[in-house]
Amino acid sequence: DGLYIIQPKEEPIVVFCNMQDGGWTVIQHITVNSTVDFDRTWQDYKYGFGSVHENHWLGNEYMHQLTGSSVQYILGIKLVNLNAEVKWGQYEPFLIEGEESQYRIRVGLYKGNATDALTLDTEAYLHDNQKFTTKDRDNDNYFMNCAKLELNGIPGGGWWYDACAGANLNRRNVIYWQKDCNKQRPCKFAWMMIKPIEHHQPYPAKACPCQKVEL
Repeated sequence: DGLYIIQPKEEPIVVFCNMQDGGWTVIQHITVNSTVDFDRTWQDYKYGFGSVHENHWLGNEYMHQLTGSSVQYILGIKLVNLNAEVKWGQYEPFLIEGEESQYRIRVGLYKGNATDALTLDTEAYLHDNQKFTTKDRDNDNYFMNCAKLELNGIPGGGWWYDACAGANLNRRNVIYWQKDCNKQRPCKFAWMMIKPIEHHQPYPAKACPCQKVEL
């Protein structure tokens, strides 16, 4: 685990790598009641904020640069509740589109022991394929701006809202992930992480001496 410099395009950036869990690049981390304010503008979410070894958002533009390359990525969600119980979810593949598409999120097949809160349509909260919304740029499907809606006096922060949310890991006072993390079942930490999909070589490196099987 530790800080690394990577260069997805022209500009090098510092990221936190979670090696103990399998070589993930952390793109978001939040502690409930974090001192880092996630109620930010479009520009803040574009290039990121916070401290990369603590609570932070890496930046939508950097997420796009990483996942929009020729290499496909997996999204990992890690949740820890007040009893130190850990839940995991993975989406394969994972892509953040460019700013011209309002950093739309695309996620593939889900696996894990956490709730599938991004693609499981409960009460019409479907986050997959949604554009990103901040307090100064409303791209959600609600008649109000979901990022401005307050819970216990704290706005929702930037997220890929529908109308509005079955999951939101950027709300400072409540980490929200459907049945796993909410006001009734508080979670203490949440992480969003990505790593490249490991493609196994489809053909043997050397010529195969075996006979061809006729189909």
